[in-house]
Amino acid sequence: MPIIKSAIERARTNVKANKRNAPQLSAMRTSVKKFETAVTKGDENVADLFKAASAAVDHAASKGLIKKNKASRDKSRMAARLAKAAK
Repeated sequence: MPIIKSAIERARTNVKANKRNAPQLSAMRTSVKKFETAVTKGDENVADLFKAASAAVDHAASKGLIKKNKASRDKSRMAARLAKAAK
């Protein structure tokens, strides 16, 4: 445990941030995985899942949970998989 007052406050802040950020990051990962499994299975609602996953990735990037470059890379890869599945 920290002894210095500012370190104690920072630790408390980190716990709050983790409680706030972890569910959002988990939701993003879940939506991306749903899209990936739908593409693999060849489901009909792949376009809707792509839209939801893309929005979740954008939301995570806007909140600072992931970097903008990772968001762009993930969306690009999903779009490529969607295009390949549409053929």
